[in-house]
Amino acid sequence: MEFWYSESYSDNVKLSIKVDKQLHGEQSDFQRIDFFESKEFGRFFTLDGLMMATEKDEFIYHDMITHTALAVNPGIRNVLVIGAGDGGTVRELTRYKNIEKIHMVEIDERVVRLCEEYLPLTASKLKDSRVSLYFQDGLEFVKKSQEKYDLIIVDSTDPIGPGEGLFTMDFYTDCYNLLSDEGILINQHESPYYDKDRKELIRTRQKIKKIFEISRVYQAHIPTYPSGHWLFGFASKKYDPVKDIKADEWNNMGLETKYYNTDLHVGSFALPTYVNELMEEEL
Repeated sequence: MEFWYSESYSDNVKLSIKVDKQLHGEQSDFQRIDFFESKEFGRFFTLDGLMMATEKDEFIYHDMITHTALAVNPGIRNVLVIGAGDGGTVRELTRYKNIEKIHMVEIDERVVRLCEEYLPLTASKLKDSRVSLYFQDGLEFVKKSQEKYDLIIVDSTDPIGPGEGLFTMDFYTDCYNLLSDEGILINQHESPYYDKDRKELIRTRQKIKKIFEISRVYQAHIPTYPSGHWLFGFASKKYDPVKDIKADEWNNMGLETKYYNTDLHVGSFALPTYVNELMEEEL
C-alpha cells in the first residue's frame, strides 16, 4: 500500500509526495507537527498539514530570507528572528562573523526541539553562542522589547493559527520601532498565484508600505510551496535593496551558497507584470 502526503493549494489543486514513513506526529499546545521521510525530498515537516521545509529545497527559502539583507548591509550586528523554528534562518545568519547577537523568538518550543531531533540539517546552529532562544509569542516580544536591531526577519507560518498576529499593522509598527536607523525588515510574503495566498499578499503589502520609507518585494522559486512561486518582503528605513546592494563586499566574504548570488539578488526584484499589478490592488 502506498503512503502519500497531500496538501491542498486550492479547492481544485493539491501537491502530493510519496512518503516512505512517518517519523513523528504530535499535537502541541499550538499546532499539529508531523515529520516524514520521502525518497524525492528527503525528510520534511509540516505544521497543521502545511509544508514548512524539506531537506531537498529548504536552502532556497533560507538563502533568500537571509542573504538578501546582508548583501545590502554587510555591517549588520544585531538580528531578531521571529518564528523560524526549523533553525534554517539562524543557520545562515551564523555564517556571518560580524553578527554579534541573534535573538530567535518561537512560540512553540516543540517545533524547535523536534527539528533538532528530526531535521538536524536546518537546526544545526541553534546552540551557537551568539544565539538566544525565546519561547514566547513574537507579537508580545516586539511590543515589550527595549532592544535595537539592525535586521528583523519574520520567518513565520502562514497567517492562520499561531502565525496570524505576525501579519498585523500593530506588529509591523512595533518591528519598525525596534529597528535601528539603518534597520531592515524581511518577511515571507506568500504566493501571488492562488486566490487565498494572493489576498494575504495584498494585505501584507498594504500594511508595510504605510509604515516603512522603502518597501519592495522579491521572489524565489521554491518547488514545495504553493505554485512554486514565492515572495518575500524587503522593508527599510534607509536602504533600497537594488540601488544599495554591496555586491563586491558580500562576494569578498567568500560565502558558498546554493541558490543566492548577487546577480540573482538584483534580478529577484524584477517581478512579473501580474504581480506588480496585484500589489497595487486594494482589498
